[in-house]
Amino acid sequence: MFLQRIGNRGIRLGTLFERAASRHPTNLLVLDHDLDIAPETGRRMTVAEAADLVDDFASRLWAAGLRPGRRIVIHKSDGFDIMLLACAASRIGAVPVLLSPRLDGETVAALLERAERPYLLTDAAKLDKDLPEAVFSLTSKVLLARGSHPDATSLRSLTGVPRVPAVTSPPEHPALITHTSGTTGLPKLAVHTGRTLQARYRPQAAVIAPVIRGRETIAIHVSFVHSRLITALSISLLRGFPILVLAHSEPAHVAALFAELRPGIIEAHPNSFMRWEELADDPRGPLADVKLFSSTFDAIHPRTVRRLLAASRRRNPLFGQLYGQSEVGPAVVRSFSPRRPQDADGRCVGMAFPGMTRVRVVSRNGRPPSKDNPGYIEVQSDGRIITYLGEQERYDKQEDNGWWRMGDVGYRTRWGCVHLLDREVDMIESVGSTLAIEDALFSRLEQLAEIVVVRDQNGNAVPVVSTRDDLPLDRDAWAAAVRDLPAMADPVQRSLRDLPQTATTKIKRLELARQLDAEAAPPAPGAS
Repeated sequence: MFLQRIGNRGIRLGTLFERAASRHPTNLLVLDHDLDIAPETGRRMTVAEAADLVDDFASRLWAAGLRPGRRIVIHKSDGFDIMLLACAASRIGAVPVLLSPRLDGETVAALLERAERPYLLTDAAKLDKDLPEAVFSLTSKVLLARGSHPDATSLRSLTGVPRVPAVTSPPEHPALITHTSGTTGLPKLAVHTGRTLQARYRPQAAVIAPVIRGRETIAIHVSFVHSRLITALSISLLRGFPILVLAHSEPAHVAALFAELRPGIIEAHPNSFMRWEELADDPRGPLADVKLFSSTFDAIHPRTVRRLLAASRRRNPLFGQLYGQSEVGPAVVRSFSPRRPQDADGRCVGMAFPGMTRVRVVSRNGRPPSKDNPGYIEVQSDGRIITYLGEQERYDKQEDNGWWRMGDVGYRTRWGCVHLLDREVDMIESVGSTLAIEDALFSRLEQLAEIVVVRDQNGNAVPVVSTRDDLPLDRDAWAAAVRDLPAMADPVQRSLRDLPQTATTKIKRLELARQLDAEAAPPAPGAS
């Protein structure tokens, strides 16, 4: 971790675009959508133009009364301007709190209350359709990125206000607040400092440097409210990579953009890569120029890795997998090449970053952790958040003398490789690793677009499947695929769009299990 500390002055989010523009002013930023705050800008801009937008909207936020140290919740319709507005708020010393556009109004209201009367930056569409009236009493002021409302101030009405100088906040002060996935209930608000964000930047910058030596176009499809986007942007902007930012993940849409812009690096969440497997068969070769596929924070199915790597025509392409968590950033790294064996273990997520992160596995029952007796995975990293806003006791329960409990179970090999077997809350003792079962089925059944094994109210393992184009599951192929696997209930088929998902498109397993239990429950007496 000492390599995360040397000369760490904080990530300086508010001046990120300005510093990048001083190095690479004509570098190009391409979007697949219009910006709500500046639709006239179009979908192509230089980094210098993006820096000017950040400066402009920082001045508008100042004119609206926002000041250093104040929190401003940004919860608006999806788009890259979420990140631009976060940088603008940071530029004047405020603390942006990023809430996913996917969150429902009740959850947003609960998080606003926890943020203790922050400013709220939203849009008319959110106010009219999603947010409860209570948001006005829970906030100091409501600002609009787009549209109008009688009880809110439009940022467009502040066009032309005088520019204000950037404010430099101490690196140990809160710089950004994001939320956890909420897979186990109400999301927690994770408080990052400039120093912890910079500590996350360093291991990722270190591993990409020897792989990408020159200038490559990078395509980024990461949630605009995820801390990972901060580090991905920082590396790309400061190295002068042309950047394609995607808000939409539909394979046909993505294939057309990739075929035109030929990215050499793709940064995305695992579920996005799963959707993009079909791009490997596209005759235009949208993946042909990719040197590095980079997947964030979660393990990915081996089949997806193989198919994407096979579609690249670059010499020695790599698939980089980062295992980590919103609370600690990347902790473990592993790379895959086309030479990876077909039967390679998808549960192996890699090794800690030397000099930056440490990993241990702690016994759950007094017996040494192993494949058959997984233990709790714990991590040390200077990238760890400093608290959960308003929930210090909850934070303290996960921290033990500098070690952070990840909420996952697994084991380490004699060489130190970490194997991730399950989330603690998702364990089903009767079947072993549900994630290993999912890997096996995903590799054996090309028809699958998603497979999730959840526990029902009786403790049984229930596989929930989604198929390509929602075609009926081939039951004969399924029977053959599960023949040597632990006993499970019959598969339940769902359309992928109907599965509950987090802001990073992870399936909310507990919520899905509750849905299945509710559907299986007998009707109440007298119900029709």
